Amino acid sequence: MAELVFQQCIDPRCGGTAALSDTTFACPKCGGLLDVAYDWNRLPVPKSLQHFESKWANRADPLDFSGVWRFRELFPFAPESAIVTIGEGQTLCQRADAVAAYAGLNAGGLFLQYEGMNPSGSFKDNGMSAAFTHARMTGATRAACASTGNTSASLAIYCAATQLMRGVIFIGSGKISYGKLSQALEHGALTVQIQGDFDDALRRVQEVSRQLGIYLVNSVNPFRLEGQKSIMFRVLEALRWEVPDWVVVPGGNLGNVSSFAKAFRELAELGLIARVPRLAVINAAGADTFYQLHEKQGLRWAGGRFGRAQVEAYYAALDAGDRHADTLASAIEINRPVNLPKALRAMEWCNGVVRAVADADILDAKAKIGAGGLGCEPASAASVAGLRQLVREGVIDKDARVACVLTGHLLKDPDETVAYHSADRAAFDAKLGKRGVKSVGFANRATQVPNDLAAIVKAIETSA
Repeated sequence: MAELVFQQCIDPRCGGTAALSDTTFACPKCGGLLDVAYDWNRLPVPKSLQHFESKWANRADPLDFSGVWRFRELFPFAPESAIVTIGEGQTLCQRADAVAAYAGLNAGGLFLQYEGMNPSGSFKDNGMSAAFTHARMTGATRAACASTGNTSASLAIYCAATQLMRGVIFIGSGKISYGKLSQALEHGALTVQIQGDFDDALRRVQEVSRQLGIYLVNSVNPFRLEGQKSIMFRVLEALRWEVPDWVVVPGGNLGNVSSFAKAFRELAELGLIARVPRLAVINAAGADTFYQLHEKQGLRWAGGRFGRAQVEAYYAALDAGDRHADTLASAIEINRPVNLPKALRAMEWCNGVVRAVADADILDAKAKIGAGGLGCEPASAASVAGLRQLVREGVIDKDARVACVLTGHLLKDPDETVAYHSADRAAFDAKLGKRGVKSVGFANRATQVPNDLAAIVKAIETSA
């Protein structure tokens, strides 16, 4: 009898499959990316999304408390006894009228899905919980990743909190913020810094994982993406199960958009939603591979027949010009997104678009998000900067209902925030100028006053 859960090649022409327990995370026939696939005809499926409201009264159960695993019927690859949770997914989906006005939307139209409330401070915990669950099922004792910061922090905290595995982290030289590096070091992971950028680190961690039999938790791992589907389930939950018109997400390694599209596709096929939203992926201008290929060169999924030679030619041109990703939004500073094929498929499934935004626009959006009450790292704010651009272009209507994903907490990368709001802006503006972008415009500078009561009072009254 066929398996209820297995891994399946994303290319519909290939038909390759792998067992649930396989940890190579590559199609055995063509070497391509894999999905976690389910025989839904033989699995119990909720009759409606309202079914999950029953979990709210059962928060003493760690699985129902988790904002990932309370939706476990929608990715049922693990027995409950194997599930690993440390309380991830306790996040907000907050209506944000002030940010909506900045982006050009009408009041009531924008909701910010704030993933900075996860245990390690980013969305990665959703997927790491699922990856650790699968790793536990396979008996793994070590787990590894390449990281610009958030994946390493998440891997380290799950290793420390569960004591199930030892973490090994690969980072590029000078390509991680101290906020994130401090988490990896504090939680005891073995941190290996190599000369090169994230793309170099990812190649090496894949080679090392294959050679040493270490469980890989980067987003080439389809089980990690299963956990990230829960971000969209929580958006729907917050919107009382109404599908938004658009979901806007930053694009780095393109795991989130791949996961979100799979979530909506499955919900539609199961009859749990009547339509899917449109998706918008926002690159930083200094790391805009997906934008260049999809929007400028017209690369499309085409049922799996996308132009692989076109992709390789683009990468060869990057190498020939010694062009590396370069953006202040370090979490999405990636030139070779491993999930590019899945993201192309996501664009086809959800009628998606891709945009690239300048660092200055990202930082302005970040300041507006912060002034509205949620603090996020620079990469997170790409979603709002991209939304603003799409509204100005007329792609997203001002009456639309939009969910923007804020992927990480403000304290993930505080240096850029302090520099943005610093009283001494010359060095920061020069740094931006090297990237060919304008100075930023919403700084909240500290007021300099002498140590004198009258002067302090005057400064406060003047600013009121």
